[in-house]
Amino acid sequence: MELKITGVRTFAIISFLAGSFLLPARSSAQNQGSNVAPPSNAQTEDDALAARRELLDKDIAGMQGDPKEIQSYNAFHAASEPAKKIRLGLTFLGKYPSDQLAESVYQELTQAYYAKQDLPDFYTYSEKGLTLFPDDIPLLAMEGWVIPRAYDHNDPDGDKKLDRAEAYERHAIDAISKLHKPSGVSDQVFSAYTNGELSIAHSGLGLVYFRQEQYEKSAAELKQSTSETAKPDPTDVFILGADLENLGQYKDAADNFNRCAQMPGSFQDRCKQAASGASKQAAAK
Repeated sequence: MELKITGVRTFAIISFLAGSFLLPARSSAQNQGSNVAPPSNAQTEDDALAARRELLDKDIAGMQGDPKEIQSYNAFHAASEPAKKIRLGLTFLGKYPSDQLAESVYQELTQAYYAKQDLPDFYTYSEKGLTLFPDDIPLLAMEGWVIPRAYDHNDPDGDKKLDRAEAYERHAIDAISKLHKPSGVSDQVFSAYTNGELSIAHSGLGLVYFRQEQYEKSAAELKQSTSETAKPDPTDVFILGADLENLGQYKDAADNFNRCAQMPGSFQDRCKQAASGASKQAAAK
């Protein structure tokens, strides 16, 4: 499969994406036809996830309800190993499919499937969660983030999936704009949560527009995603460089490729090569 990319070294972009599917925390996308899942879950383990968990813990601490339900949820919430978390999550949903804690279970369950690199079940339970809780910000932002990274150019429904991802991220951004800080939550935690979810949403939009070859729109979104988090996704930084190179902004492209080259990961050499090429183009311009 070949990505349609104009003005940049196609092989370098495809190689990077095919070899570095990073995730919220983040990663690259599949470009060789078969499903590829990320080797790690960096973005989702960042400040946004920590803030999300803190907000949730505060809610649970003051919750009144069925002690057995709360005990079942607490066991699920505390589990860290994905297979165990999935088992406990499915058990919980079997007993309490739409209760007040189910929304949080769907959020964490999809993260567990993502950590297992099980994208089919990730999509299945993300969609089930959104059917019950259509305004859930983490589910909207995360699925919209994953779709363009797992995009297959040969998929006959690929364009529809990108449209769905765009709609989800726009919905998430709108929902974030309407949030009110809960009582008892510090400004710092609330800001970390909203900025983290916004970073995920803008990252997803940036990759959607990159797939659609809308480089100016992609660059605008990725500039936001990389500025709204202290731990930007290396894929975002790399693709932002590719966007800028496509737009003829070679010096800025080289700066982003060099920034990417300083980030830990197996793709640093690719970033250095891209930076060298963009610098030569800038010098010749």
